[in-house]
Amino acid sequence: MFNTDTNQIKYGVLLSYTNIFISVILGLVLTPFIIRHLGDSEYGLYTLTGSFVSYLCLMDFGLNNTIIRYVAKYRSINDKKGEEHFLSTIISTYLIIAVGIVLAGFLLYFNMDGMFSKSLTPTELHKSKIMVALLILNLAITIPGGSFIAICNGYERFVFTRGVNIIKGIFRSVLIVGILYLGGDCISLVIIDTIVNLIFIAVAYMYVSRSIAIKFAFTKFNKVLLKDILNYSFWIFILAITQQFQWQSGQIILGMNANTIAVGVYGVGIMLGTYYGTFANAINNLLLPKATAMVVHKTNRDIFQTMVQIASINSYILFFILSIFFLFGREFIYLWVGNIYSQAWYIALIIMLVNTIPLLQGFGNSVLEAKGKIRAKAIWALSIILLVIVCGYFLSFRYGIMGMTLSVASGLFINMLFTNWYYSKVFSFKPFSFIRKALLKPVVYISVLVFLVTVINTVYAKEVSWPVFLLKISLYLFAYFIIVYLFLMDKQERTYLKKIRNEQHII
Repeated sequence: MFNTDTNQIKYGVLLSYTNIFISVILGLVLTPFIIRHLGDSEYGLYTLTGSFVSYLCLMDFGLNNTIIRYVAKYRSINDKKGEEHFLSTIISTYLIIAVGIVLAGFLLYFNMDGMFSKSLTPTELHKSKIMVALLILNLAITIPGGSFIAICNGYERFVFTRGVNIIKGIFRSVLIVGILYLGGDCISLVIIDTIVNLIFIAVAYMYVSRSIAIKFAFTKFNKVLLKDILNYSFWIFILAITQQFQWQSGQIILGMNANTIAVGVYGVGIMLGTYYGTFANAINNLLLPKATAMVVHKTNRDIFQTMVQIASINSYILFFILSIFFLFGREFIYLWVGNIYSQAWYIALIIMLVNTIPLLQGFGNSVLEAKGKIRAKAIWALSIILLVIVCGYFLSFRYGIMGMTLSVASGLFINMLFTNWYYSKVFSFKPFSFIRKALLKPVVYISVLVFLVTVINTVYAKEVSWPVFLLKISLYLFAYFIIVYLFLMDKQERTYLKKIRNEQHII
């Protein structure tokens, strides 16, 4: 068994949170900047086109997660030759996928007139088709290129992967600001994304080749191994489909039933809702190698205790974001992008509420993947999301944006109930024990704090401005930290917080 590099995990988590913080700040700053320079309609067009083409990302077929799982598996049994055969087979498969992306992309391209002719103007449709063509090229290169990052994650080189993401985000943002100042449009943004992706794929390839010393021998294509890979990755692929439909289908449906402004408002709400998830996934996304090792060498009791511990750490972050968005989110959206996007607060808040428990149980998904037990979960999730799409399509006719939002939220809630039942069958997960140990105490204390702040905010807060908003956020952050530190953290967590610069375990 390979030893988990606790430094890589510790600094990987710290860099993940740094990356998230920078990404959120850049996103919050760039979004109104982009809207101002493009206009509400063209921003909605940019969002719609990205959502439309993003379905081609599904042609990854779950292979990135497969790479992480299999690399971790081969490392755990010290099978270097098996790893070499696996990686050679997977890279050859990605080259085939790249060809498939181009073919599927052209099918989408030539059907756009029929899908959006009623909701888009001729000019908007022309621009959208140019962006789709560019994004097809982008995906045909970046999906295979993502395998190099997956290899790094399988080797637990989290410092490199998270560090690269930080640099990439900053570099992309600088280019976007520059091109928009020079008068660029939404097509220019797609060109920037393509160039940036190409540069950082090259960086990842050089790191894998030189620092990890991975060699790819394309002559060692193994059909038997490929069958085993696809048996595993197919269900990852199905889960990826559900995620894609879950977060992107609303934009497509509203693009067909409403207009680009509605798409933009819904897109902002979904963006804020999914930002919420990135904070939990800063830890969750690092844990597939750990889950793979635990499945081999640990008991179900150990897995459950680890899940509770991770959820406890994540809850401090998620409950802070949820409570602060509930208290001050409407004010923030008004100051950030204007009153036309006010519905985005309701969209984001609903998504955050129903997604909290699934995010806190994210380690359970890693355990299912490590055990190869994701088939039932994938089938159920796909069934629910197809129902969500049908309901959302009809509800959006009558209720518009909120009809689509409530359909997605209902699907998330139903899927959570099934997932908890399935966890209990696969690794003796106890839902009520999980809630009692990981969530009950934080919910009680933070609910009291939120109630008090709501009363104070209602009585005294009249002025809406950035200085007043930032002051309220700062005061709330201070009060929240005091409650978490004094009443919620255990002795071990406090010790870690005091010695965060030393060699301590974060999980």
